[in-house]
Amino acid sequence: MEPYFKTEQLAVGYDGRVLIHDIDIRLEKGKILTLIGPNGGGKSTILKSITRHLQTISGRVFFGEQDLRQWQPKELAKQVAVVLTDRVRPELTTCAEVVAMGRYPYTNLFGRLTPGDKAAVQEALERVHALDLAQRDFASLSDGQRQRILLARALCQEPETIVLDEPTAYLDIRYKIELLEILREMAQEKGITVILSLHEIDLAAKVSDYLLCVKGETVAALGTPEQVLGGGAVEKLYGMEQSSYNRLFGSVELAKPVGAPRVFVVAGGGRGIPVYRSLQKQGTPFAAGILYENDVDYQVAQALSDNVVSAPAFWPMTDQQFRLAAKLLLSCASVIDAGTPVGEFNRKNAQLLQLAREKGIPLTKCNP
Repeated sequence: MEPYFKTEQLAVGYDGRVLIHDIDIRLEKGKILTLIGPNGGGKSTILKSITRHLQTISGRVFFGEQDLRQWQPKELAKQVAVVLTDRVRPELTTCAEVVAMGRYPYTNLFGRLTPGDKAAVQEALERVHALDLAQRDFASLSDGQRQRILLARALCQEPETIVLDEPTAYLDIRYKIELLEILREMAQEKGITVILSLHEIDLAAKVSDYLLCVKGETVAALGTPEQVLGGGAVEKLYGMEQSSYNRLFGSVELAKPVGAPRVFVVAGGGRGIPVYRSLQKQGTPFAAGILYENDVDYQVAQALSDNVVSAPAFWPMTDQQFRLAAKLLLSCASVIDAGTPVGEFNRKNAQLLQLAREKGIPLTKCNP
């Protein structure tokens, strides 16, 4: 499929000084591209440059077949709608009137709204679930409500592309999810191309078709979330030396406790995760096992401990794995039984608990 939006050797910055160069993007219609990266890395600079809020230093930007520099303002407004982080504070203006501002590319010299314009305003408000806000004073709204109205204003432009700079800033989790769901619907149902920046890596991975990692003078990575977020890329992007990012969960784990393990945790099936995180909060180093490598517990245990005994999925645990786990268990001052049911394949874990009892090692069992 031919790209609708693209950049060629784009360089952006301020006052003629290049901040980021060699930005090459290809994005098809109806796809979502999210820029991620540390604060001050240049995400907003890129977005403002591709929307003509900042002058590009070199290279080219295309919407469709036409170079960004060739678009007349009104025609560009029909192609691209922009929602920036700057807080809009119109005085004594209703939400419907704010949304109606999105019709300016289509109105006559007197700015009068036709019945068709008014219908577009209604449809945009309905799209963002804000019809009940139409006659409210925009200045009286919460941050989440304002973001919905500004998104409605952008939709009212009937653009081919929407560009949003940190649209989830100031929003609680409910409104973050709601806004991103609306963008996903717009991309799928209307074929609108969406380009935005986000701080929430987990949400970026869930909503985006492509991620662009911005750090340093060049683009650090560009590809699908699966291509971009693996192999320690997030840790490198944000300079996370102690903590870690779990691509499967889309979550960040805090630093591992330092030192030899003092507690051995017998778990599995997700029962161990709250135990591991509780020990991490207390700064208590722990060992864990025997965990299947496809177990959710394994993912978190590996992030929070250097002492995890694992077993390949779908096979019974072996004597060798038991011996490795038993050695760790006997070196610990206490054992925690996370309450995982024991079946045919994980019987070695029941033997580990029995070993703790025989050796008089304090054993705590969690409520299932």
